[in-house]
Amino acid sequence: MDTAIVSRTLDSKPITPSLFAHFVLRSSNMAKMVEWYCSVLNMHVVQRNDFICFMTYDDEHHRLAVVNIEGLHEPDAKAWGLAHVAYSFRNIGELLSTWRRLKDKGIEPYRPIHHGPTISMYYHDPDGNSVELQVDRYKTKAECAAYFTTDSFRRNPIGVAYDPAELAAKYEAGMPEEELMQIPDGPPAPLGSARR
Repeated sequence: MDTAIVSRTLDSKPITPSLFAHFVLRSSNMAKMVEWYCSVLNMHVVQRNDFICFMTYDDEHHRLAVVNIEGLHEPDAKAWGLAHVAYSFRNIGELLSTWRRLKDKGIEPYRPIHHGPTISMYYHDPDGNSVELQVDRYKTKAECAAYFTTDSFRRNPIGVAYDPAELAAKYEAGMPEEELMQIPDGPPAPLGSARR
């Protein structure tokens, strides 16, 4: 049996992660949090016990975990920290179908914004964390990235509020996607707080 040692060299240049794997939330409200994320993101439970629940929506072993810790208190909305987590859909039809499905369950976005490169809807989970559901406005990532160098973005880096019901009605009436994806006229959307 050959037991030769093969030497290796660690790379000295920076290495980019291959993917975003998961995030973990601490909660005193695990049951409602699991139900909400399974409903909103169409996740399923991979493993669950009284302390922790692992969920995913694809072939990754888990994309989200909720740790059950009794006695936690709500964080201050003015504190620093994570503002939101965002999830992308493949097209505007998927985003609007998800909006309708959630609306029918009483889950409504608190902040729909057309950012320019994306059309987004922000939701609060049961603990008040902010979750963004979005679709890219452009067909390529390069076009989305290029939007950040435009005069339109420099004038309004946040975007414009829109009405999801109005956008859904236009979609269902057959308006071409290119027209649906255009940024509407309007003042910049207020910043507001990501926390409820």
